[in-house]
Amino acid sequence: MSLKIPKIIAHRGSPREAPENTLASFRRAKAAGATWVEFDVALTRDARPVVFHDDALDRTSDGQGLLAETDFEIVKHLDAGTWFGPQFAGEPIPTLEETLELLAELGLSFNMEIKTDPGREAELAKLVLLIARDIWPEMLPTPLISSFSRIAVAAAREVAPDWPMDVIYDRIPAEWKDDAKTLDLAAIGANHKHLTREQVMDIRGFGLKLSSYTVNEIERADLLFQWGVDAIFTDVPGDMVRHFGN
Repeated sequence: MSLKIPKIIAHRGSPREAPENTLASFRRAKAAGATWVEFDVALTRDARPVVFHDDALDRTSDGQGLLAETDFEIVKHLDAGTWFGPQFAGEPIPTLEETLELLAELGLSFNMEIKTDPGREAELAKLVLLIARDIWPEMLPTPLISSFSRIAVAAAREVAPDWPMDVIYDRIPAEWKDDAKTLDLAAIGANHKHLTREQVMDIRGFGLKLSSYTVNEIERADLLFQWGVDAIFTDVPGDMVRHFGN
């Protein structure tokens, strides 16, 4: 299926200017010139999808314990900004609905990464795709749905068969073509540290888009684009957009 993605995708917003995966970070990404952002979505104990990366709450909020073991009533009152800087005190962990509504308002499309909470991948994938399909305006670019979990991607495909899907790898496995065919992938995501030019050529020659994470150096990004990588995820979207355009 057809997939159009920009060269630069803002990783968790603009996380060197604002706390990652927050509405403030997405606004900073927009101000930096990004046209797409990447964010992570996971479930609270009582199955509310929120935009959050880690299993544990303590690195990017004032919470304790695991997100998957914490009710939304507690999560919604956590401070996800003070750890980054006092100017972001009180910044909340956003719900998926709040995030999608803001991105639509800003005209930002997105790559949504479905997290890999063991045993809940399919539940999470189906729930977030139902929400996203309901909220996302048809006139905006169709987003890209991705996960390290094949189970999550397969479940997402059931709910949104016409949306492009992506499996993310740390290292490209030998069976990537089998995944591409079985899951009807439009793209593959790969850790740039382990990516080779030959792999890029194989994937692009197979008809898939290829994105690479997390690239924060201009020289490395330039080499990846020379190899044929379609898009990079970056923590410095302003720098990358200024250098490469979008």
